[in-house]
Amino acid sequence: MAEIDQSGGGKKGGKKRSKKASTKIDMTPMVDLGFLLITFFMLTTTLAKPVTMQLSMPDKTETKETSPVKASETLTVLPDENKVYYYQGKPGDATTVVQVTDYSDQGIRQVLFRLKKQVGQNFTIVIKATKGAKYKNMVDMLDECAITDNKRYALLEITPIDEEMIKKSGK
Repeated sequence: MAEIDQSGGGKKGGKKRSKKASTKIDMTPMVDLGFLLITFFMLTTTLAKPVTMQLSMPDKTETKETSPVKASETLTVLPDENKVYYYQGKPGDATTVVQVTDYSDQGIRQVLFRLKKQVGQNFTIVIKATKGAKYKNMVDMLDECAITDNKRYALLEITPIDEEMIKKSGK
């Protein structure tokens, strides 16, 4: 641990000096304790758990009859990198108008709440990501479905008709 040096350190002859006591501290136990504490805190720390969203996808091998969904109860959402295009109705229909909004809480979320109030609980969101959409944009759209408490949504591939509708909208 610690020891005291008792040697006088004096030379023979000359003046005699009083003996000085020097101390020497052994740091090995302190370092051991430091590593033990580091190890303890590393092993007892709870790391952040990944946050996941439950997403149920249908089985591709199973063929099941589905009931048709009314166009008035369907909202088609086309997420892009910075914008969200959406329309209600059938794609390519003359009365269908593409509108644009963003991912903010005053954007697509308000559109979903408004449609939910008009149509009721049983409306379906069809999500078709554009070629410019990133993974984050799809996650944001799924988050909006969860926030607005909409359990009916479908993920589909974008069609050339949808791409043409976006081009015609000029937005």
